Amino acid sequence: MTPQHIELVKSTVPVLRENGVALTSYFYQRMLKNHPELKNVFNLDHQSTGRQPRALAAAVLAYAEHIENPSVLAKAIEHISTKHVSLDIQPEQYAIVGDNLLHSISEVLDVPMDSDLIAAWKEAYLQLADILIGAEKAKYETLATQNGGWAGWRAFTVDAIENTETGKIFTLTPKDQQDVVSANAGQFISVKVQVPNQELQQPQQFKFSQAQQNNQFVFEVQPEENHSEFSVANILIHHVNAGDTVQLTAPL
Repeated sequence: MTPQHIELVKSTVPVLRENGVALTSYFYQRMLKNHPELKNVFNLDHQSTGRQPRALAAAVLAYAEHIENPSVLAKAIEHISTKHVSLDIQPEQYAIVGDNLLHSISEVLDVPMDSDLIAAWKEAYLQLADILIGAEKAKYETLATQNGGWAGWRAFTVDAIENTETGKIFTLTPKDQQDVVSANAGQFISVKVQVPNQELQQPQQFKFSQAQQNNQFVFEVQPEENHSEFSVANILIHHVNAGDTVQLTAPL
């Protein structure tokens, strides 16, 4: 990035502090309208509660504030790339996100797409995308080469469901009956389920409270109050039965 690009991106920091969530909310609405296939990738319940727009707004602001030295955000990059891998985000999707983000900045801030500001943000986004894609590529390769590991989604069978005082405990085994990588307490997986009565799938992360072994995953799911019909936790509790199939990404 040129010094001019850096100064232009930094000039948007006050606006991002004041209106960042409005911008990211607009961005998600725009992108999901133009690319409805991504509704299977992004958690729509987190959209409805505002959790995802708030998280993205904070990330965009932090990036703009540290645009001169992105290495300051190494911890945030690690967190974001891990989440992306757990959702099987692919490099080609970055182009879609970037295009819609730039158009959102243009439309929300009322700045022409051919302006220097949009050109600066394009360079900033491409720089960040390259960093994330590289980090995610390494994580996918590590997952795929582990004994019992895999990259992307893998079909699992719901072997058992046990009621608890706070929710339900699910025991899952691989549908292909091949080995499954072990996991430590505190690691998490993403679970993707079919939304009832809709041609739509939704993912959500669930954390392990105990170490996982014996080629199975066991975790508790607690119901979520005041959430949308897209809550994966509530779908698991109310609509998924023993013998059903769900999709999982490898533990991270």
